[in-house]
Amino acid sequence: MAKRPAEDSEDQGGPLKAGDRPVHTGSDAAAGPFEDEFDDEFESEDEILEAGVDGRPDEEREAEEKWDAMDVDQKTFILGRDKLAAGESLFPDPSAYELLHNITTTWPCLSFDIVPDQLGANRKAYPATLYTVAGTQAESRRASQNELLVMKLSGLDRTVRRRDEVESDDDDDDDDDDGEVNTDPILETKSIPLPSTTNRIRTRQYSPQNASRSPMTHTATMLENSRVLIHDVTPHLTSFDNPGTTVTPQQSKPIATLTMHGTEGYAIDWAPLVPQGKLLTGDNDGKIFHTTCTDGGKWTSDTRPYTGHRGSVEDIQWSPSERNVFASAGSDGTVKIWDVRLKTHEPAVGVQVSHTDVNVISWSRQTTHLLATGADDGQWAVWDLRQWKGSSDKAFTSQSRPAASFNFHKEQITSIEWHPTDDSIMAVAAGDNTLTLWDLSVELDDEESKDTAGTLGVPPQLLFVHYMEMVKEFHWHPQIPGCIMGTGGNGFGVFKTISV
Repeated sequence: MAKRPAEDSEDQGGPLKAGDRPVHTGSDAAAGPFEDEFDDEFESEDEILEAGVDGRPDEEREAEEKWDAMDVDQKTFILGRDKLAAGESLFPDPSAYELLHNITTTWPCLSFDIVPDQLGANRKAYPATLYTVAGTQAESRRASQNELLVMKLSGLDRTVRRRDEVESDDDDDDDDDDGEVNTDPILETKSIPLPSTTNRIRTRQYSPQNASRSPMTHTATMLENSRVLIHDVTPHLTSFDNPGTTVTPQQSKPIATLTMHGTEGYAIDWAPLVPQGKLLTGDNDGKIFHTTCTDGGKWTSDTRPYTGHRGSVEDIQWSPSERNVFASAGSDGTVKIWDVRLKTHEPAVGVQVSHTDVNVISWSRQTTHLLATGADDGQWAVWDLRQWKGSSDKAFTSQSRPAASFNFHKEQITSIEWHPTDDSIMAVAAGDNTLTLWDLSVELDDEESKDTAGTLGVPPQLLFVHYMEMVKEFHWHPQIPGCIMGTGGNGFGVFKTISV
């Protein structure tokens, strides 16, 4: 991205408007009328001026003059490190993206989740389509306007497409002389009323016993008022692709309301290996509750919580390979590993991974002994769980060295997630308004690592830096390789870089 100072608003004889002739102000301005001896060679004056005053279209010439008038700083600008001066602004480089779209909603959303769909895996065709759910953060005095948004985003076209890749019904459209075509995305939403701000939301999808039916989709929403609501959003998703379908008010009511938490929380996760439904939720009192769905469709929560953190539980994730094991991260700087089969409801392993809050964790689905953590001091790390040792002393918290750690970000880590199919690729979001992509397969010695592309302090594993204001959470799309969706202060962003 380039830094550009704001343009001087003072008129300094700007470019000619289309159809205007240049006015010569020299001493011969008073000369008599000019007779064009080649007048008959042109049909009209409009035809003469169509190409502009210098043989090029006015739009192209004016854009070039505008760019030349800018003072563009060519040095490397590091997002999250360097600060913009007064009058400077950032612009994305479209050539660095294959996909780049921004979508706004009425209220910002702290959390969202991507819904798997039936459009196929490993999709690379454009325009792209995706489905998602999100919870809003309305102003305190308008808390009644909070809602759970079920959304369909379609028409997500490439950043730049060649005209020969689309069918055009209008052969007379000369506006895109360079052969580039873009389409605007389409956002469709279904709204479910919520009584409070959403702290975090997660979805699960399962196949019903009747194989002819479409997969069922449930959401679990942790609210600021400490309640956890479970909704069946299957009718809402189905209505997008079945015109005329009506979603009744009854279908928008929660199928379960969990009230076991005494305070609000942010930690929540569905068990990926338990199709009937198993949910973990953690709160600011350090308590973790286990909720399951019975065969009759009733949701029941353990009355006795899992305890072990000396502060709030910030994040929870089930193991991707063991159905009874989960990890939790806390404001006490620890990550703990739990086994729900243990009747003690105490952690099997606890490791001090930071001296600040551990905000987020991500368990690799490809290499399941790897766990990533993101802390409040901006440091994120990868840990080999095979090196973590348990202890018969449940109050014991061990020390361990990470397999890799990075302190590139100088603000708190807000979201972290492994690539769904490549365990060498990681994405990290931070409070410095950046979302970074990393390639952990890059290995350079310490001397080489000091200077990356002529820039000090940039790790060689850093692939890409994407700017997103107040980014809170992001997710890789599991069916569109390399596609990331994030949410922040200015709405949602969907992008895919040329790097991944």
